[in-house]
Amino acid sequence: MPEQPFRPYETVLSRDSALAELRRATAGADDGELFAERRRSEALVFDDGRLKTASYDASEGFGLRAVRGEVTGYAHSTELSLAALARAGDTARLAVGDGGGTLADAPQPTNRRLYTDADPIEDASFPVKIETLREIDAYARSADPRVVQVTASIAASHQEIEILRPDGTQLRDVRPMTRVNVSVIVDQDGRRETGSAGGGGRIGLDGLLDPADWRAKVDEALRIAIVNLDAEPAPAGVMEVVLGPGWPGILLHEAVGHGLEGDFNRKGTSAFAGLMGQQVAARGVTVLDDGTLPDRRGSISIDDEGTPSGRTTLIEDGILVGYMQDRQNARLMGVAPTGNGRRQSYAHAPMPRMTNTYMLGGDSDPGDLVADMRDGIYAVGFGGGQVDITNGKFVFSCTEAYRVRNGRIGAPVKGATLIGDGATALKQIRGIGNDMALDPGMGNCGKNGQWVPVGVGQPSLFIDGLTVGGAAT
Repeated sequence: MPEQPFRPYETVLSRDSALAELRRATAGADDGELFAERRRSEALVFDDGRLKTASYDASEGFGLRAVRGEVTGYAHSTELSLAALARAGDTARLAVGDGGGTLADAPQPTNRRLYTDADPIEDASFPVKIETLREIDAYARSADPRVVQVTASIAASHQEIEILRPDGTQLRDVRPMTRVNVSVIVDQDGRRETGSAGGGGRIGLDGLLDPADWRAKVDEALRIAIVNLDAEPAPAGVMEVVLGPGWPGILLHEAVGHGLEGDFNRKGTSAFAGLMGQQVAARGVTVLDDGTLPDRRGSISIDDEGTPSGRTTLIEDGILVGYMQDRQNARLMGVAPTGNGRRQSYAHAPMPRMTNTYMLGGDSDPGDLVADMRDGIYAVGFGGGQVDITNGKFVFSCTEAYRVRNGRIGAPVKGATLIGDGATALKQIRGIGNDMALDPGMGNCGKNGQWVPVGVGQPSLFIDGLTVGGAAT
Protein backbone atom coordinates (compact mmCIF):
# COMPACT_ATOMS: atom_id res chain seq x y z
CA MET A 1 0.00 0.00 0.00
CA PRO A 2 1.57 3.35 -1.00
CA GLU A 3 2.25 5.99 1.64
CA GLN A 4 -0.48 8.55 2.13
CA PRO A 5 0.34 12.13 1.13
CA PHE A 6 0.69 14.69 3.91
CA ARG A 7 -1.92 16.93 2.30
CA PRO A 8 -5.20 16.13 0.57
CA TYR A 9 -3.95 17.69 -2.66
CA GLU A 10 -1.14 16.72 -5.02
CA THR A 11 2.31 16.30 -3.48
CA VAL A 12 5.22 13.90 -3.51
CA LEU A 13 5.69 14.42 0.23
CA SER A 14 4.44 11.43 2.23
CA ARG A 15 3.00 11.90 5.70
CA ASP A 16 5.39 9.41 7.33
CA SER A 17 8.45 11.06 5.83
CA ALA A 18 7.21 14.54 6.71
CA LEU A 19 6.52 13.47 10.29
CA ALA A 20 9.98 11.97 10.66
CA GLU A 21 11.67 15.18 9.50
CA LEU A 22 9.43 17.29 11.72
CA ARG A 23 10.28 15.17 14.75
CA ARG A 24 13.98 15.49 14.00
CA ALA A 25 13.71 19.27 13.72
CA THR A 26 11.70 19.66 16.94
CA ALA A 27 13.47 17.11 19.17
CA GLY A 28 14.08 18.91 22.48
CA ALA A 29 11.92 21.88 21.48
CA ASP A 30 8.99 23.36 23.37
CA ASP A 31 6.77 23.56 20.31
CA GLY A 32 6.74 23.37 16.56
CA GLU A 33 4.77 22.30 13.54
CA LEU A 34 4.77 21.83 9.80
CA PHE A 35 2.37 24.26 8.12
CA ALA A 36 1.44 23.58 4.49
CA GLU A 37 -0.65 25.89 2.39
CA ARG A 38 -2.18 26.09 -1.05
CA ARG A 39 -3.83 29.34 -2.11
CA ARG A 40 -5.52 30.62 -5.24
CA SER A 41 -6.68 34.19 -5.71
CA GLU A 42 -8.27 36.27 -8.42
CA ALA A 43 -8.85 40.03 -8.65
CA LEU A 44 -10.52 42.10 -11.37
CA VAL A 45 -10.49 45.91 -11.44
CA PHE A 46 -12.73 47.93 -13.76
CA ASP A 47 -11.64 51.54 -14.02
CA ASP A 48 -12.65 54.47 -16.21
CA GLY A 49 -15.02 52.38 -18.30
CA ARG A 50 -12.73 49.46 -19.06
CA LEU A 51 -11.15 46.40 -17.49
CA LYS A 52 -7.89 47.75 -16.11
CA THR A 53 -6.39 44.67 -14.47
CA ALA A 54 -7.22 41.00 -14.17
CA SER A 55 -4.87 38.99 -12.02
CA TYR A 56 -4.73 35.37 -10.95
CA ASP A 57 -2.25 33.90 -8.50
CA ALA A 58 -1.64 30.34 -7.36
CA SER A 59 0.91 29.43 -4.73
CA GLU A 60 1.78 26.60 -2.41
CA GLY A 61 4.51 25.80 0.05
CA PHE A 62 5.33 24.90 3.60
CA GLY A 63 6.80 26.48 6.70
CA LEU A 64 8.55 24.50 9.42
CA ARG A 65 8.90 25.95 12.92
CA ALA A 66 10.80 24.90 16.03
CA VAL A 67 10.35 26.90 19.24
CA ARG A 68 12.57 26.85 22.33
CA GLY A 69 11.76 29.42 25.02
CA GLU A 70 11.58 32.84 23.41
CA VAL A 71 13.53 31.75 20.33
CA THR A 72 11.84 30.65 17.12
CA GLY A 73 13.52 28.86 14.23
CA TYR A 74 11.57 29.11 10.98
CA ALA A 75 12.21 28.05 7.41
CA HIS A 76 9.90 27.84 4.41
CA SER A 77 9.95 26.64 0.83
CA THR A 78 7.79 26.45 -2.26
CA GLU A 79 9.34 23.06 -3.02
CA LEU A 80 7.20 20.37 -1.45
CA SER A 81 9.79 17.62 -1.27
CA LEU A 82 11.62 15.60 1.35
CA ALA A 83 14.91 17.29 0.45
CA ALA A 84 13.43 20.75 0.95
CA LEU A 85 11.86 19.68 4.23
CA ALA A 86 15.20 18.32 5.47
CA ARG A 87 16.92 21.62 4.63
CA ALA A 88 14.20 23.55 6.41
CA GLY A 89 14.52 21.26 9.42
CA ASP A 90 18.25 21.96 9.66
CA THR A 91 17.56 25.70 9.76
CA ALA A 92 14.64 25.59 12.18
CA ARG A 93 16.58 23.31 14.50
CA LEU A 94 19.16 26.04 15.14
CA ALA A 95 16.66 27.60 17.56
CA VAL A 96 16.50 24.42 19.64
CA GLY A 97 20.21 24.23 20.41
CA ASP A 98 20.96 21.50 22.92
CA GLY A 99 17.27 20.97 23.52
CA GLY A 100 15.91 20.23 26.95
CA GLY A 101 12.41 21.47 26.21
CA THR A 102 9.16 19.65 26.81
CA LEU A 103 6.97 19.51 23.75
CA ALA A 104 3.66 21.23 24.35
CA ASP A 105 0.45 19.29 23.91
CA ALA A 106 -1.19 19.59 20.51
CA PRO A 107 -4.34 21.71 20.13
CA GLN A 108 -7.60 19.84 20.47
CA PRO A 109 -9.20 19.27 17.07
CA THR A 110 -12.61 20.77 16.35
CA ASN A 111 -15.38 19.80 13.97
CA ARG A 112 -16.80 23.33 14.01
CA ARG A 113 -17.19 24.88 10.60
CA LEU A 114 -17.77 28.62 10.41
CA TYR A 115 -17.87 28.97 6.62
CA THR A 116 -18.15 27.02 3.41
CA ASP A 117 -15.15 25.22 1.96
CA ALA A 118 -16.30 25.81 -1.63
CA ASP A 119 -13.98 27.74 -3.93
CA PRO A 120 -15.61 31.16 -4.54
CA ILE A 121 -13.52 31.74 -7.67
CA GLU A 122 -15.65 29.11 -9.36
CA ASP A 123 -18.96 30.75 -8.40
CA ALA A 124 -19.11 32.77 -11.60
CA SER A 125 -17.39 32.62 -14.96
CA PHE A 126 -14.86 35.22 -16.01
CA PRO A 127 -17.25 36.82 -18.56
CA VAL A 128 -19.98 37.09 -15.89
CA LYS A 129 -17.60 38.89 -13.53
CA ILE A 130 -16.56 41.33 -16.25
CA GLU A 131 -20.17 41.98 -17.22
CA THR A 132 -21.06 42.63 -13.56
CA LEU A 133 -18.30 45.22 -13.37
CA ARG A 134 -19.62 46.87 -16.54
CA GLU A 135 -23.09 46.99 -15.01
CA ILE A 136 -21.72 48.55 -11.82
CA ASP A 137 -19.95 51.22 -13.87
CA ALA A 138 -23.05 51.95 -15.96
CA TYR A 139 -25.35 52.07 -12.93
CA ALA A 140 -23.10 54.50 -11.07
CA ARG A 141 -22.79 56.84 -14.05
CA SER A 142 -26.53 56.82 -14.69
CA ALA A 143 -27.34 57.44 -11.01
CA ASP A 144 -26.04 61.03 -11.04
CA PRO A 145 -24.70 63.23 -13.85
CA ARG A 146 -21.96 64.50 -11.56
CA VAL A 147 -20.22 61.10 -11.60
CA VAL A 148 -17.03 61.41 -13.63
CA GLN A 149 -15.08 58.35 -12.52
CA VAL A 150 -16.00 54.85 -11.32
CA THR A 151 -13.69 52.13 -10.06
CA ALA A 152 -15.11 48.72 -9.19
CA SER A 153 -13.36 45.51 -8.16
CA ILE A 154 -14.20 41.87 -7.53
CA ALA A 155 -11.80 39.71 -5.53
CA ALA A 156 -11.97 36.08 -4.43
CA SER A 157 -9.52 33.65 -2.88
CA HIS A 158 -9.41 30.07 -1.65
CA GLN A 159 -6.88 28.98 0.97
CA GLU A 160 -6.25 25.40 2.09
CA ILE A 161 -4.02 24.81 5.10
CA GLU A 162 -2.77 21.61 6.72
CA ILE A 163 -0.90 21.50 10.02
CA LEU A 164 1.16 18.51 11.14
CA ARG A 165 2.34 18.29 14.76
CA PRO A 166 5.31 16.22 16.02
CA ASP A 167 2.91 13.90 17.89
CA GLY A 168 1.16 13.09 14.61
CA THR A 169 -1.87 15.33 15.12
CA GLN A 170 -3.08 16.63 11.78
CA LEU A 171 -5.38 19.64 11.47
CA ARG A 172 -6.98 21.19 8.40
CA ASP A 173 -8.94 24.26 7.41
CA VAL A 174 -10.28 25.53 4.08
CA ARG A 175 -10.92 29.27 3.94
CA PRO A 176 -12.79 31.19 1.25
CA MET A 177 -12.75 34.99 0.96
CA THR A 178 -14.64 37.40 -1.29
CA ARG A 179 -15.04 41.13 -1.61
CA VAL A 180 -16.64 43.71 -3.93
CA ASN A 181 -15.57 47.36 -3.76
CA VAL A 182 -16.90 50.48 -5.48
CA SER A 183 -15.38 53.97 -5.58
CA VAL A 184 -16.86 56.99 -7.36
CA ILE A 185 -15.64 60.51 -8.05
CA VAL A 186 -18.16 63.30 -8.52
CA ASP A 187 -17.53 66.76 -9.97
CA GLN A 188 -19.57 69.86 -9.22
CA ASP A 189 -18.44 73.23 -10.51
CA GLY A 190 -14.83 72.05 -10.60
CA ARG A 191 -14.83 70.55 -7.13
CA ARG A 192 -14.20 66.83 -7.01
CA GLU A 193 -14.92 64.45 -4.13
CA THR A 194 -14.67 60.70 -3.66
CA GLY A 195 -16.86 58.12 -1.97
CA SER A 196 -16.20 54.41 -1.46
CA ALA A 197 -18.12 51.40 -0.22
CA GLY A 198 -17.57 47.67 -0.24
CA GLY A 199 -17.58 44.48 1.72
CA GLY A 200 -17.64 40.72 1.71
CA GLY A 201 -16.48 37.91 3.93
CA ARG A 202 -15.87 34.17 4.00
CA ILE A 203 -18.78 33.62 1.65
CA GLY A 204 -19.39 32.81 -1.98
CA LEU A 205 -19.53 35.41 -4.74
CA ASP A 206 -23.16 34.72 -5.66
CA GLY A 207 -24.68 37.13 -3.16
CA LEU A 208 -22.12 39.86 -3.87
CA LEU A 209 -22.79 39.70 -7.62
CA ASP A 210 -26.54 40.07 -7.05
CA PRO A 211 -27.58 43.52 -8.39
CA ALA A 212 -29.44 44.28 -5.18
CA ASP A 213 -26.17 43.93 -3.26
CA TRP A 214 -23.80 45.87 -5.50
CA ARG A 215 -26.34 48.61 -6.22
CA ALA A 216 -26.53 49.28 -2.49
CA LYS A 217 -22.74 49.64 -2.44
CA VAL A 218 -22.82 52.05 -5.40
CA ASP A 219 -25.58 54.09 -3.75
CA GLU A 220 -23.57 54.34 -0.54
CA ALA A 221 -20.36 55.35 -2.31
CA LEU A 222 -22.27 57.99 -4.26
CA ARG A 223 -23.99 59.29 -1.13
CA ILE A 224 -20.65 59.81 0.63
CA ALA A 225 -19.15 61.60 -2.38
CA ILE A 226 -22.14 63.94 -2.69
CA VAL A 227 -22.11 64.69 1.03
CA ASN A 228 -18.47 65.72 0.78
CA LEU A 229 -19.24 68.15 -2.08
CA ASP A 230 -20.74 70.41 0.57
CA ALA A 231 -18.09 69.76 3.22
CA GLU A 232 -16.47 72.70 4.98
CA PRO A 233 -12.92 72.75 6.36
CA ALA A 234 -12.81 70.80 9.61
CA PRO A 235 -12.25 72.72 12.84
CA ALA A 236 -9.17 72.12 14.97
CA GLY A 237 -8.90 71.67 18.71
CA VAL A 238 -9.97 69.44 21.58
CA MET A 239 -13.68 68.73 21.33
CA GLU A 240 -16.39 66.16 21.90
CA VAL A 241 -16.62 63.36 19.36
CA VAL A 242 -19.40 60.88 18.63
CA LEU A 243 -18.32 57.90 16.57
CA GLY A 244 -20.85 56.06 14.42
CA PRO A 245 -21.40 52.28 14.64
CA GLY A 246 -19.69 49.57 12.62
CA TRP A 247 -16.62 50.49 10.58
CA PRO A 248 -15.49 53.28 12.98
CA GLY A 249 -14.52 50.35 15.20
CA ILE A 250 -11.27 50.45 13.21
CA LEU A 251 -10.22 53.14 15.68
CA LEU A 252 -10.82 50.68 18.53
CA HIS A 253 -8.91 48.01 16.61
CA GLU A 254 -5.83 50.16 16.17
CA ALA A 255 -5.84 52.23 19.35
CA VAL A 256 -6.68 49.38 21.74
CA GLY A 257 -6.57 46.02 19.94
CA HIS A 258 -2.87 45.87 19.11
CA GLY A 259 -2.02 46.88 22.66
CA LEU A 260 -3.91 43.82 23.94
CA GLU A 261 -1.96 41.27 21.90
CA GLY A 262 0.07 38.91 24.07
CA ASP A 263 3.55 39.47 22.65
CA PHE A 264 3.54 43.21 23.30
CA ASN A 265 2.41 42.66 26.88
CA ARG A 266 4.84 39.85 27.60
CA LYS A 267 7.68 42.09 26.45
CA GLY A 268 6.31 45.07 28.39
CA THR A 269 6.12 47.29 25.31
CA SER A 270 2.33 47.78 25.32
CA ALA A 271 0.65 50.72 27.00
CA PHE A 272 -1.51 48.08 28.74
CA ALA A 273 1.39 45.96 30.06
CA GLY A 274 1.05 45.16 33.77
CA LEU A 275 -2.53 46.47 34.01
CA MET A 276 -4.37 43.12 34.18
CA GLY A 277 -7.30 43.39 36.55
CA GLN A 278 -7.22 47.17 36.60
CA GLN A 279 -9.74 49.64 35.20
CA VAL A 280 -8.53 50.75 31.80
CA ALA A 281 -11.80 52.03 30.34
CA ALA A 282 -15.02 53.69 31.41
CA ARG A 283 -17.62 51.53 33.12
CA GLY A 284 -19.86 49.81 30.61
CA VAL A 285 -17.05 49.27 28.09
CA THR A 286 -16.70 45.59 27.14
CA VAL A 287 -14.37 44.64 24.29
CA LEU A 288 -14.16 41.19 22.71
CA ASP A 289 -12.06 39.46 20.10
CA ASP A 290 -14.18 36.77 18.49
CA GLY A 291 -12.99 34.51 15.71
CA THR A 292 -16.09 32.30 15.90
CA LEU A 293 -18.60 34.52 14.07
CA PRO A 294 -19.92 32.61 11.02
CA ASP A 295 -18.87 33.86 7.57
CA ARG A 296 -17.09 36.97 8.89
CA ARG A 297 -13.93 38.27 7.26
CA GLY A 298 -11.84 37.92 10.43
CA SER A 299 -13.18 34.51 11.47
CA ILE A 300 -11.14 31.31 11.47
CA SER A 301 -12.27 27.81 12.42
CA ILE A 302 -8.75 27.16 13.69
CA ASP A 303 -5.84 29.55 13.89
CA ASP A 304 -2.59 29.00 11.99
CA GLU A 305 -1.19 26.86 14.80
CA GLY A 306 -4.27 24.62 14.89
CA THR A 307 -5.89 26.07 18.02
CA PRO A 308 -9.68 26.44 17.64
CA SER A 309 -10.65 30.11 17.42
CA GLY A 310 -12.27 31.58 20.51
CA ARG A 311 -14.40 34.37 21.90
CA THR A 312 -11.98 36.20 24.16
CA THR A 313 -13.11 38.95 26.52
CA LEU A 314 -10.38 41.59 26.64
CA ILE A 315 -12.05 44.35 28.66
CA GLU A 316 -15.12 43.72 30.81
CA ASP A 317 -17.08 46.65 32.24
CA GLY A 318 -13.93 48.75 31.94
CA ILE A 319 -11.60 46.18 33.59
CA LEU A 320 -8.72 44.59 31.67
CA VAL A 321 -9.33 40.83 31.88
CA GLY A 322 -7.53 39.21 28.95
CA TYR A 323 -5.02 39.31 26.13
CA MET A 324 -5.00 37.66 22.71
CA GLN A 325 -2.51 34.79 22.70
CA ASP A 326 -0.72 32.46 20.36
CA ARG A 327 0.88 29.28 21.71
CA GLN A 328 4.38 30.63 22.35
CA ASN A 329 3.38 33.76 24.24
CA ALA A 330 0.66 31.92 26.16
CA ARG A 331 3.18 29.34 27.35
CA LEU A 332 5.71 31.98 28.39
CA MET A 333 3.00 33.93 30.26
CA GLY A 334 1.52 30.85 31.91
CA VAL A 335 -1.93 31.13 30.32
CA ALA A 336 -3.93 29.25 27.71
CA PRO A 337 -3.73 30.12 23.99
CA THR A 338 -6.83 31.90 22.71
CA GLY A 339 -6.78 30.89 19.04
CA ASN A 340 -5.09 34.11 17.87
CA GLY A 341 -1.90 32.65 16.37
CA ARG A 342 -2.09 33.90 12.79
CA ARG A 343 0.26 34.22 9.82
CA GLN A 344 -0.01 35.79 6.40
CA SER A 345 1.14 32.64 4.60
CA TYR A 346 3.39 29.61 4.81
CA ALA A 347 6.34 32.01 4.41
CA HIS A 348 5.63 33.64 7.79
CA ALA A 349 5.81 32.49 11.39
CA PRO A 350 2.63 32.92 13.46
CA MET A 351 2.17 35.61 16.11
CA PRO A 352 -0.73 36.99 18.18
CA ARG A 353 -3.20 38.76 15.90
CA MET A 354 -6.77 40.02 16.12
CA THR A 355 -9.70 38.29 14.40
CA ASN A 356 -13.00 40.21 14.81
CA THR A 357 -12.51 42.84 17.52
CA TYR A 358 -15.52 44.80 18.71
CA MET A 359 -17.17 46.59 21.62
CA LEU A 360 -20.54 45.46 22.93
CA GLY A 361 -23.49 47.84 22.78
CA GLY A 362 -24.86 49.86 25.65
CA ASP A 363 -28.30 51.24 26.43
CA SER A 364 -28.19 54.77 24.99
CA ASP A 365 -30.15 55.87 21.96
CA PRO A 366 -27.63 57.02 19.32
CA GLY A 367 -29.66 60.16 18.69
CA ASP A 368 -29.42 61.09 22.36
CA LEU A 369 -25.62 60.84 22.21
CA VAL A 370 -25.51 63.44 19.43
CA ALA A 371 -28.12 65.58 21.19
CA ASP A 372 -25.88 65.74 24.28
CA MET A 373 -23.00 67.30 22.31
CA ARG A 374 -22.26 70.97 22.87
CA ASP A 375 -19.57 71.48 20.26
CA GLY A 376 -17.88 68.67 18.42
CA ILE A 377 -17.61 66.23 15.53
CA TYR A 378 -19.89 63.36 14.55
CA ALA A 379 -17.56 60.92 12.74
CA VAL A 380 -19.32 58.29 10.64
CA GLY A 381 -16.62 57.02 8.27
CA PHE A 382 -12.88 56.47 8.55
CA GLY A 383 -10.00 56.03 6.17
CA GLY A 384 -6.45 55.18 7.11
CA GLY A 385 -4.96 55.36 10.57
CA GLN A 386 -1.87 54.46 12.56
CA VAL A 387 -0.94 53.81 16.16
CA ASP A 388 2.17 53.66 18.33
CA ILE A 389 1.84 50.43 20.33
CA THR A 390 4.14 51.62 23.12
CA ASN A 391 1.89 54.51 24.15
CA GLY A 392 -1.35 53.86 22.28
CA LYS A 393 -1.27 57.21 20.46
CA PHE A 394 -3.30 57.16 17.26
CA VAL A 395 -4.12 59.36 14.26
CA PHE A 396 -7.16 58.65 12.06
CA SER A 397 -8.57 60.43 9.04
CA CYS A 398 -12.33 60.82 8.66
CA THR A 399 -13.98 60.15 5.31
CA GLU A 400 -17.41 61.30 6.49
CA ALA A 401 -17.91 63.64 9.44
CA TYR A 402 -20.21 66.46 10.53
CA ARG A 403 -19.94 69.48 12.79
CA VAL A 404 -22.31 69.38 15.77
CA ARG A 405 -23.28 72.40 17.86
CA ASN A 406 -25.77 72.33 20.70
CA GLY A 407 -26.97 68.87 19.76
CA ARG A 408 -27.72 69.69 16.14
CA ILE A 409 -25.92 68.04 13.23
CA GLY A 410 -24.64 70.74 10.89
CA ALA A 411 -22.55 70.83 7.76
CA PRO A 412 -20.23 68.00 6.75
CA VAL A 413 -16.55 68.70 7.34
CA LYS A 414 -13.56 67.73 5.27
CA GLY A 415 -10.00 66.98 6.33
CA ALA A 416 -10.80 66.00 9.91
CA THR A 417 -8.32 63.80 11.75
CA LEU A 418 -8.83 62.33 15.21
CA ILE A 419 -5.78 62.32 17.45
CA GLY A 420 -5.45 60.76 20.88
CA ASP A 421 -4.30 57.69 22.76
CA GLY A 422 -6.27 54.51 23.31
CA ALA A 423 -5.99 54.35 27.10
CA THR A 424 -7.25 57.92 27.54
CA ALA A 425 -9.97 57.62 24.90
CA LEU A 426 -11.38 54.51 26.57
CA LYS A 427 -11.67 56.28 29.90
CA GLN A 428 -13.34 59.30 28.31
CA ILE A 429 -16.26 57.35 26.85
CA ARG A 430 -19.37 59.02 28.25
CA GLY A 431 -22.07 57.21 26.33
CA ILE A 432 -22.48 53.84 24.57
CA GLY A 433 -25.19 53.38 21.96
CA ASN A 434 -27.54 50.43 21.65
CA ASP A 435 -26.72 50.07 17.94
CA MET A 436 -23.65 47.81 17.90
CA ALA A 437 -22.81 46.80 14.35
CA LEU A 438 -19.98 44.97 12.62
CA ASP A 439 -18.19 46.37 9.60
CA PRO A 440 -19.28 45.24 6.11
CA GLY A 441 -16.22 43.03 5.66
CA MET A 442 -13.31 45.04 4.32
CA GLY A 443 -10.63 45.14 7.03
CA ASN A 444 -6.97 44.19 6.70
CA CYS A 445 -4.47 44.43 9.53
CA GLY A 446 -0.72 44.87 9.30
CA LYS A 447 1.82 43.87 11.93
CA ASN A 448 5.55 43.24 11.57
CA GLY A 449 5.21 43.14 7.80
CA GLN A 450 2.37 40.59 7.79
CA TRP A 451 -1.18 41.26 6.63
CA VAL A 452 -4.26 39.27 7.64
CA PRO A 453 -8.01 39.86 7.15
CA VAL A 454 -9.86 41.15 10.22
CA GLY A 455 -13.24 42.41 11.33
CA VAL A 456 -14.15 45.34 13.55
CA GLY A 457 -17.30 46.66 15.16
CA GLN A 458 -18.75 48.94 17.80
CA PRO A 459 -21.88 50.87 18.77
CA SER A 460 -22.12 54.64 18.57
CA LEU A 461 -19.76 56.15 21.17
CA PHE A 462 -19.63 59.54 22.86
CA ILE A 463 -16.01 60.40 23.71
CA ASP A 464 -15.57 63.46 25.88
CA GLY A 465 -12.57 65.06 24.31
CA LEU A 466 -10.34 64.07 21.41
CA THR A 467 -7.96 66.32 19.54
CA VAL A 468 -9.42 67.10 16.13
CA GLY A 469 -6.91 68.09 13.51
CA GLY A 470 -8.26 70.29 10.74
CA ALA A 471 -8.21 73.88 9.66
CA ALA A 472 -7.47 76.40 12.41
CA THR A 473 -10.51 78.41 13.51
